[in-house]
Amino acid sequence: MFFIRMIRRSLTHEFRKRLLMGLTVLLAATVSTAMLGVVFDVGDKLTDELSAYGANITVRPKSDAVISDLYSSSSTSTPSSSRTDPTQFIKESDLQKMKTIFWAYNILNFAPQLNEHLEVATASDKKVDNVPVVGTWFNKTLKISTGEETIVGLQTMRSWWKIDGKWAKDDGNEAMVGSTFASEHNVSVGDTLTLSRDGRNHIVTVSAIFTSSDDDDKAIFTSTQTVQDVTQLPDSVNYVEVRALTTPENDLARKVEKSPEAVSQTEWETWYCTAYVSSIAYQIEEVIPGAVAKQVRQVAALQGNVLRKTQAVMIVMTVLTLIAAAIAVANLMAAATAERSSEIALRKAIGAKNSEVMRFVLAETASICAVGAIIGAALGTAVAQGIGQIVFNAGIVMRPMVFVLVAVLLALTVLVASISALRAILNLKPAEVLHGR
Repeated sequence: MFFIRMIRRSLTHEFRKRLLMGLTVLLAATVSTAMLGVVFDVGDKLTDELSAYGANITVRPKSDAVISDLYSSSSTSTPSSSRTDPTQFIKESDLQKMKTIFWAYNILNFAPQLNEHLEVATASDKKVDNVPVVGTWFNKTLKISTGEETIVGLQTMRSWWKIDGKWAKDDGNEAMVGSTFASEHNVSVGDTLTLSRDGRNHIVTVSAIFTSSDDDDKAIFTSTQTVQDVTQLPDSVNYVEVRALTTPENDLARKVEKSPEAVSQTEWETWYCTAYVSSIAYQIEEVIPGAVAKQVRQVAALQGNVLRKTQAVMIVMTVLTLIAAAIAVANLMAAATAERSSEIALRKAIGAKNSEVMRFVLAETASICAVGAIIGAALGTAVAQGIGQIVFNAGIVMRPMVFVLVAVLLALTVLVASISALRAILNLKPAEVLHGR
């Protein structure tokens, strides 16, 4: 109790220097908490942001995968014809199995496509041959075998589309027309189109004209049921886009992908139970018969590069802040020690040991810094939430590890900053100080 009273009484002296020291630690704690909070949560946020660029996994039939790799991944650029070989398709009814894999909750969205070229008659009875028509899901409520329901489809997968009208429904009677096709054939919202093949017809109403700035602008998008009916390909799709929440690839993921047979059982289990895009793709292949799932490398590489650079910038800012705090605290402690040299010399003269004096100074400094760190952690949490809302339009999840790490870093920073002051205490000679030498 006497020791605590001494510290409390000491804090009232030289209040300005103690206040500056507390503010220094407060600012360091604020910046460190905010930056490290974002660093630990930025992976998920960047994945959500980059998901706007489209799918990061594609699924094709095995027999079609090699040929499809020779062409663009755009939905309308894969060649199609009146195919009847069932090995060239994936069963639409099997797609719900993707939500039953180990990483089911990491699969945020998916949209199948049945890409065919059909004859299309416009409202003016003008017939156009070999038009790319895509059967897909727009905003479908999917019932999973586990009893759960999820909403999937192109509406959230193509968030960058500019829409004139409204998204089509999945009832089979509406279609969305690309801006290039619409301008070339004078198609407007509300018009009717007749999709035909071999005498089989289906009439759809144009619900919207969209602009995608790619080959999709030349196509017509309607429901899978419509295209399946016209082509007589029930329960069939030939391409699936999947958007999954993934962990950026590291050496283990690249090692497994390059040579799966060369990894140990432990490495394989670690890879399988980590949300790498390659492990999710592998698990999709396990549950969908005859399917080949591949990662879209551009999206995966972009996510990893942006994540590493973002984390590096924030870690550097944290390190620089701690270095600046260490210098400031060291200077303040050195000045305070010099001004209190007579007090310290008197304590040593009446019998106080060096260890006791240093313990008192450290306890005094620790109490000031603890108050600054606690307030700084609270402010840092608020700053992190502000960064999250401004940059990602979402809150930052503050993990307990952030506060533990900040506490350790600040403790080390203050300890390093105290070295010069403690050395001065050790070298202080009471006789010389008290005699004014």
